[in-house]
Amino acid sequence: MANEKIIPVNIEDEMKSSYIDYSMSVIVARALPDVRDGLKPVHRRVLFGMSELGLASNRAHKKSARIVGEVLGKYHPHGDKAVYDTMVRMVQEFSLRYPLVSGQGNFGSVDGDSAAAMRYTEARLSRIAEAILEDLEKNTVDFIPNFDDTLKEPSVLPSVIPNLLINGSNGIAVGMATNIPPHNLNEICDGIIHLIKDPDATIKKLMKFVSAPDFPTGGIIYGYQPVIDAYETGRGKIILRAKVSIEVEKNGKQNIIISEIPYQVNKVSLIENIAQLVRDKKVEDISDINDESDRDGMRIVIGLKRDGNPHVIVNNLYKHTQMQTTFGTIMLALVDGIPKVLNLKEMMQHFIKHRLDVIVRRTKFELDAAEKRAHILEGYIIALDNIDEIIKLIKKSKDTPTAKDGLMKRFKLSDVQATAILEMRLQRLTGLERKKIEDEYKEVLKTIERLKRILDNEQLRREMICDDLKTLKEKFGDERRTEIVHDVKVMTDDQMMKELVKEEDVVITISNKGFIKRIPVNSYKSQGRGGKGITAASTGSADDDFNEHMFIASTHQYIMFFTRRGKCYWLKVYDIPEGTRTSRG
Repeated sequence: MANEKIIPVNIEDEMKSSYIDYSMSVIVARALPDVRDGLKPVHRRVLFGMSELGLASNRAHKKSARIVGEVLGKYHPHGDKAVYDTMVRMVQEFSLRYPLVSGQGNFGSVDGDSAAAMRYTEARLSRIAEAILEDLEKNTVDFIPNFDDTLKEPSVLPSVIPNLLINGSNGIAVGMATNIPPHNLNEICDGIIHLIKDPDATIKKLMKFVSAPDFPTGGIIYGYQPVIDAYETGRGKIILRAKVSIEVEKNGKQNIIISEIPYQVNKVSLIENIAQLVRDKKVEDISDINDESDRDGMRIVIGLKRDGNPHVIVNNLYKHTQMQTTFGTIMLALVDGIPKVLNLKEMMQHFIKHRLDVIVRRTKFELDAAEKRAHILEGYIIALDNIDEIIKLIKKSKDTPTAKDGLMKRFKLSDVQATAILEMRLQRLTGLERKKIEDEYKEVLKTIERLKRILDNEQLRREMICDDLKTLKEKFGDERRTEIVHDVKVMTDDQMMKELVKEEDVVITISNKGFIKRIPVNSYKSQGRGGKGITAASTGSADDDFNEHMFIASTHQYIMFFTRRGKCYWLKVYDIPEGTRTSRG
């Protein structure tokens, strides 16, 4: 084109600026939650879209495809899979500690099954999600233009519940990630109430109320120091373990029962992992594995061989499978649009600040509405006191504007009051209706006085937050699911050996050419009278090698090896490879 303007740009500079723009977009508008309502933009848009469709917790469920279409078309211009996957996760009781969406149909399972297509499933808001949207219509938060500037959407939700702490969050942005664990609602509410009453409370004091994260799948937090680190610094590696018990059948056979698994562990993958370990002979003495889980709860049954030591097997499973995992806590959230790593107290403080702001804005909105209503009621009372004169004035007027002007001049009424009087129905002239108007006026004056008192008194607003949190506890509070094991000792090699290796006697053989192996003692049995016998030991070699040393040792003992040069080495007996009577070693 003749009029085309080409600006030469250094590719390095262009890549830098473009990548910074992209990364900031991912950080601020996609991957990280807001510290106030604990939601990422896609979660917020799903909840707001469902609210706009009128899908309250007491209404009928609606097709998921209808909800996804609403959110895509109006607020979230991305793939439908992104929106539906978000909604699915908000339904799953094993993903969120307090699910925000109530679903009907197949929304996936802890076995890793994916949800049914959105045309088959239905959804509506859960009761607790309504607490996140409460007072949204009362100018409590700022609304911003949607992607095509045709509609408005909330920049944050009012959220009566401390959602970021109770449901946690995880997301990978560019150059940073967040992984906030879920918590128990009762504990978080108690902690925030204490912080409101004592703003100088230390994190240590708050931890008397908030003991540790509380995961939806239960399990055990193994070791308390990482929890302290996470709450004090915003980072910590929390060790999670499956909940295990030992059952003994009538015939004496022992079973290991897994009733709870760590958060975000796939049950089917865990069972396959255990089966593979048995096939690879890394974990021995397991005879069978059965998944007996049903609607009453999880139950994985691991059958043991008759001489199996359940304590040793459980410790091996913790070591080699996802029965023990690490939850790497990074408490990163957006504070005024800037990503920050926060400690427990800071997260609570930001929630309190948000709620104080919401209460002020809601109170101003309600006060404005109450004052407007009082103004109209004052007009009604003037009209009722002078009803004969007003009727005469209206009858004489040639049209409505003339009547309105006449009322305003004669009785010193405002435009709003005069309009309200003209629209007043004749039935309001009865004595009973007059009493109702006077009673309503008294109530509105009391309301105005109460609202002004709230605006003038921050302590009163703080007490209101405490009352809201106490109500939340009564409505939605429940017991802890995740147990805590506080004292975890660092084990020495000897202790580790006792925990992970079954103690038994083995036969050690060393051949003339230096081949070594261990053989279980039970490979040998006493010979009956007249029996032919079995091969006691062989090197498994076709050449002239022969066994030079043969002795019995325990798997928990050590063997000392002395070289020709006077050096000594040691090895744990269980580290010597196991063989058969006829293998080479």
